Amino acid sequence: MKSLPKILQQKLEERKANNALRKLGVQHNLIDFSSNDYLGFSKNEVVFNKAHEFLIENNMPQNGATGSRLLSGNHKLYNSVETVLCNFHKSESALVFNSGYDANVGFFSSVPQRGDIILYDEYIHASIRDGISMSHAKGYKFKHNNLEALEHLILRHSNHVSETHKNIYIITESVFSMDGDSPDLVKFSEISKKYNSLLIVDEAHAIGVLGKQGAGLIADLGLEKDVFARIITFGKAMGCHGAAILSNESLKQYLVNFSRSFIYTTALPPHSLATIYVVYNELLIISNVAEFNNSIQELHKNIQFFKAEIIKNKLESIFIESHSAIHCCVISGNDKVKVIAKRLQEKRFDVKPILSPTVPKGQERLRFCLHAFNTEKEISEVLKGLATFVV
Repeated sequence: MKSLPKILQQKLEERKANNALRKLGVQHNLIDFSSNDYLGFSKNEVVFNKAHEFLIENNMPQNGATGSRLLSGNHKLYNSVETVLCNFHKSESALVFNSGYDANVGFFSSVPQRGDIILYDEYIHASIRDGISMSHAKGYKFKHNNLEALEHLILRHSNHVSETHKNIYIITESVFSMDGDSPDLVKFSEISKKYNSLLIVDEAHAIGVLGKQGAGLIADLGLEKDVFARIITFGKAMGCHGAAILSNESLKQYLVNFSRSFIYTTALPPHSLATIYVVYNELLIISNVAEFNNSIQELHKNIQFFKAEIIKNKLESIFIESHSAIHCCVISGNDKVKVIAKRLQEKRFDVKPILSPTVPKGQERLRFCLHAFNTEKEISEVLKGLATFVV
């Protein structure tokens, strides 16, 4: 087998020298403060059993989709799931993708056209950046959650938007994955209306966590009709797999015809769709399912308790303000943050370090993901441990 090209080997050596080399980990039995399974649905036996029963009842005992959705893979569960998504999220249409990455790359690589302007938050997810880089439109970043910087960019580039077909797209997230904070979505909506631009919001870390019945921040603020598109994912609080783009029927038709990450991939297997369907149906009738209702309530209790323990342990100065399930403690330097993460892991707490270049140099951090199933004792102990290590 031929050796790795020299330039690629050099890039690996640079990562090693910066203590930033990524490696695949193994499963363990540490106390979970790192996964996106906010409600514990990924291991929920009710969901698992009901998804299996749903497949049997619908005579779909098959393992794979057999092809792309445009060929043989558009099995009947897709219509059921997309209808449920529309009803739950108050959307005219929904189009399911294989993952949040596929949805973002598929949207941003195909929707903005040559001559269009894309204005995106500097902390936007890598999948959105990748989609923008594949687009023929020009993209410009604005300072994180900074409305003044956004408006300045709109005014600067509005002069270059002609009457032919040019559009301005504004991109943000309702909960940012590396900071856990949220923008002022009402103000974002007002700005997008003021300048007749198109607002797209990635709700990956808000679905199942924020808003009534976990419907997300856009629904909680009543902004469904003000947003051009919402990207939602199912691999986080929903505990399963896949994603969807919520918008109008015309955009759905456009994506089916022009989104390459949708067109040229094998569809999700029936079991993935059945799991999404079951989770959403449990959320829709949540008042009758105490276990699911309690999961969301317990998560929010833990979020509030975690914030109180930050203050108790005098750690406010190093934590980023957040009301979500994600809380980040900034510890500058790859070496230092990895050492502290290792010490917490030795105490059986699964807390992961986020290194540069994933985050900007000097903004390395420990990322705490909270869950409905974390106990107050676990939360107290992990923050006490952190306090001793950062002194």
